Amino acid sequence: MPITVNLDVAMAQRKMTLTELSRQVGISLTNLSLLKNGRVRGIRFQTLEAICRALDCQPGDLLEYTRGDEAP
Repeated sequence: MPITVNLDVAMAQRKMTLTELSRQVGISLTNLSLLKNGRVRGIRFQTLEAICRALDCQPGDLLEYTRGDEAP
């Protein structure tokens, strides 16, 4: 998939654990873990906003588009 989730990088830069982020955002540990490992197909803007608020970052800090060789 051409979208990479860099949640683990943003968390490491802020020295925040998945458990702490889960508490602050109000999302289950399981769902955050799936997101962190790039195993989700989508994310709600509300969830993205809450994560950005907790990590004091921009959506672009969490999501990265990599151009692939495949046609759209």
